[in-house]
Amino acid sequence: MKNREIYSRLTTTLPFVLRLDGRAFHTFTSGYEKPFDDRFSACFVKTAESLFSESGLSPDFIYTFSDEISIFMQNPVFDCRVEKLVSVAAAHAASAFTLYADVKAPISFDARIVPIAKDQLPAYLAWRQAEAWRNHINGYCQKLLTDGGLSGTQAQRKLDGMNAGALHELAFSNGINLAATPAWQRRGIAIYRGKIEKMGYNPKTGESAPVTRNIAVVDKDLPLFKTESGRKWINEKISPTTDI
Repeated sequence: MKNREIYSRLTTTLPFVLRLDGRAFHTFTSGYEKPFDDRFSACFVKTAESLFSESGLSPDFIYTFSDEISIFMQNPVFDCRVEKLVSVAAAHAASAFTLYADVKAPISFDARIVPIAKDQLPAYLAWRQAEAWRNHINGYCQKLLTDGGLSGTQAQRKLDGMNAGALHELAFSNGINLAATPAWQRRGIAIYRGKIEKMGYNPKTGESAPVTRNIAVVDKDLPLFKTESGRKWINEKISPTTDI
């Protein structure tokens, strides 16, 4: 029967992005603050950190907003087998988020592989960051409309018929400057490799000595990826493949 596992031999090229999306997360987020909740964000960031450092995927860079996680990978983990990559990533994310958020009902993520050249990563991230901005605007405006008495469905229907200028005016007329909200709400959050220097012990000399260690950096103050400085920032953060 082994020969019937026809998709197990499907592989991807390097590098690639592995993108995770929370499936039907709205069904259990009713207890969180709208449009953004620091507790939910903290749990999602911890989930992304766990994927970065504990999943065995060995990614180089992670970008997350809302209930989405994009994982940029350059290492041939699991021999680049698509089935293995998407199943491990989705399962790890679901179990990690369940632990951190203390969710009482089963949750799941869908996962997909996006083959991409390294020099295309800034364009990919700019695309996802634009979606984060749209999600940010929509979230604040929907909250204003539902607070005003509309149902969630009615509010979304009304928002679908409004252009960007009208959405900004809706928010601004209600005292919300969308450009002044926390950066992580507007631009998302990144996780990448960094280094710190600590004092360690040299067993050969018996003396204390500075030691450089790799760490996972969580960055909530991101540049605009569509700009030249944003593209340069991304390229600087994609480090050589070294496990944490």
